[in-house]
Amino acid sequence: MILSRLSSYLRERQRASIADMANGLDSTVGALESMLATLERKGRVRRVAAAAGCGTSCCKCDPASVAVYEWTGDERAGEVRAAKDPPA
Repeated sequence: MILSRLSSYLRERQRASIADMANGLDSTVGALESMLATLERKGRVRRVAAAAGCGTSCCKCDPASVAVYEWTGDERAGEVRAAKDPPA
């Protein structure tokens, strides 16, 4: 899978859990994590606070699988953020 397919998926839905993305894109959570990290660095997506667990009472969900990401659509956010941050 390529970043454009993941980007399109999130752009259409605006917000999705990583488990939903893995299911909808026929991928694995592990494969998506690195792609989401790339998109997050570029300012195109952001991880949002999710409720504890998936919403059921069994408490057996892996917290990583219920991570929720949101499409920001701002392709320059990473560049703007980098320009504002002072050099280390």
